[in-house]
Amino acid sequence: MDLKLAEARIEAILFTMGEAVELERLAQAIDHDEETTRKIIRNMMDKYDDVSRGIQIIELDGSYQLCTKASMYESIIKITHIPKKHVLTDVLLETLSIIAYKQPITRLQIEEIRGVKSDHAINKLLEYNLICELGRLDAPGRPILFGTTEEFLRCFGLKSLDMLPAVNPEKLEDFKLQAEEEAEQLTLDI
Repeated sequence: MDLKLAEARIEAILFTMGEAVELERLAQAIDHDEETTRKIIRNMMDKYDDVSRGIQIIELDGSYQLCTKASMYESIIKITHIPKKHVLTDVLLETLSIIAYKQPITRLQIEEIRGVKSDHAINKLLEYNLICELGRLDAPGRPILFGTTEEFLRCFGLKSLDMLPAVNPEKLEDFKLQAEEEAEQLTLDI
């Protein structure tokens, strides 16, 4: 198959789907092996990288998606309604961080780490499509397991969860000490 035709097919698929498509499915659709398809997509990504292009292909955990470049946002909002920006408060960021690093995780496990109820934060993160239900834990009550979504990867500019920053063990120990001091202070205040 001609390279330009393969690129055109990939472009059409990604445009039509509007969401990330796995490499395997793209390779099958254009009748090429995965390695060749990956090279074709990388070539396309290089072409889209030019400042004269308003779109790009991004990689999300082994899948690819056609999307608008962030630099085009100002032009886009002039013609569309301003997209609703989701505000990630400290509580939401804290809850999201716990889920991202500990997934799959239950609501109860999140609340044990945070030390407070997390219903509102979890519901907001579900609403924002940053987390999703991954299934149920095989335990009494069959609690829901939560994990992050492709939208989470997109929002934070990550190709995969492997790109999450490593937690510095010294910082982790500092956080534990702070939490213990705060808990001790709360019990003294009561």
